Amino acid sequence: MKVTSSDFIISAVGPDQYPDDGLPEIALAGRSNVGKSSLINRMISRKNLARTSSTPGKTQHMNYYLINEMMYFVDFPGYGYAKVSKTQRAVWGKMVERYLSDRDTLKLVLLIVDLRHEPSANDKMMFDWLKHYDLPMCVVATKADKIPKTRQAKHIKIMKQGLGLLPGDNFIPFSSEEGLGKEVLWELIGGYLQRASEENVAGEANDAAETADRLPE
Repeated sequence: MKVTSSDFIISAVGPDQYPDDGLPEIALAGRSNVGKSSLINRMISRKNLARTSSTPGKTQHMNYYLINEMMYFVDFPGYGYAKVSKTQRAVWGKMVERYLSDRDTLKLVLLIVDLRHEPSANDKMMFDWLKHYDLPMCVVATKADKIPKTRQAKHIKIMKQGLGLLPGDNFIPFSSEEGLGKEVLWELIGGYLQRASEENVAGEANDAAETADRLPE
């Protein structure tokens, strides 16, 4: 996908602040400081639209980024940062769970993990939660450029086995520094957006047919 426009829209703290324009949303979940903001910036070919920080726990809201006026990236608060209070973590957790459970415009969840390390307990919990609720998902393993190419296959195997990926599950190695995986990820996202568009057209056709059936002869 060629990105011609990208804008930060809102840092939302609840459903009443989410956009209501019905555009499809691609959510990004992952532990604190795993590179979600860097991934967004690489995907849209901008350096600082999504604010990056060396301080974990910086993203504390649902950050919405409008892409090409046709879809949103939604950056979740990072999980697993110990210095954030348990109360705050609980608030974030409920906000994210409610969004994932109820948001009709959600079309794909990108679970962002660090390819250099085995998946954390929180990574596994999020993966299992998304699987349990049958949400469309792609595991994106960032920081691939930090691993020698001769060892990447081993790290990929460890990550897939650690999370419990099955054949056919979406998995993309990614590098925000080098752009590895960018085009593959855009192609995947494009497929989900196309299906969402087709579903909308089919829904509108069904609505029109039901309306016609109710009209008096």
